Parts: sequence; C-alpha cells; structure tokens
Amino acid sequence: MRIAVHAVGRMKAGPEAELADRFFGRFAKIGPPVGLEWAGLAETVESRATGPTERKREEAARLSALLEPGSVLLLLDERGKSQGSEDLARWIAKTRDDGCRRLVVALGGPDGHDDALRGTAGLVLCMGKLTWPHQLARVMIAEQLYRCATILAGHPYHRV
Repeated sequence: MRIAVHAVGRMKAGPEAELADRFFGRFAKIGPPVGLEWAGLAETVESRATGPTERKREEAARLSALLEPGSVLLLLDERGKSQGSEDLARWIAKTRDDGCRRLVVALGGPDGHDDALRGTAGLVLCMGKLTWPHQLARVMIAEQLYRCATILAGHPYHRV
C-alpha cells in the first residue's frame, strides 16, 4: 500500500522540516518489507477565502482532486479518535490487508477539515487534546508512520 501525506500549508526550511524529512526517509526504508511504500508529500497553500467554512470547503476540494479512486483517507483532526501507536499500526495493516492500494494522511489548515470530507475518511485521528503547530504535527505524523512500520516489522524501536 502506498502512503502519502497531504498538508495544507508549506513547511519552511529549518529543524522541523529536517526532522520530518528524516522520519519520512526512515519510513521509506523500513516500510516496503511490511507492504508500505512512501508515496511522498503534497503541499497546498492555505485558502484565501474570507470565512472558515469557505476555506475548509476550498481546501477539501483541493485534497479531493488529489485522491485516486479507491484511496482511503486518514484525517488528522482535533475531533477525531484518540488512539495509541499500536492501534494505529493495526489499523494501517488492516487497511493494507483489505486491499487498499493508497492511503492519504491529511493535515488540514488552521480551520481544520470540512465536515463533508471528514465523513468520507476511513479514520479521523486526534493527536491528543493539545493544540500543535502545523510544523510539529507534520513531524509527529512522520514519526508515527515510521513507528507503525517498525511495529509491523517487529523492530525494537517501539517500546512500551
């Protein structure tokens, strides 16, 4: 299964970008033996619409245009389900085993995701009750993808 990340907003050069790249690179190396292939990162600019509802709708339309038929969407959203890394790894493995060819992990803009888009997601995931800057959220999802692959590979990186 190919896994891509879609992010609203551009990451500037700096330590956060370097750390995200490091974890995406690690994921790209350890993923293939467990059937997970890194498909890359797509960034889109934040909508310039005047209201939050319109911004979310416009950003959702951009993401939907990037989705291939049969893709499964994993949305990161503060109203999503909170779960641990092992649960996420099991969900990714089940999605892969159910025949999904492409998983898209989506980081929304400052206003979050459109309700209609949220309704189409295979999983809406909350990264905790704290609010995280977009740059750190990207690092965190990169690390979690790497961690999920190590869990599925039986690698000792993940310790409980």
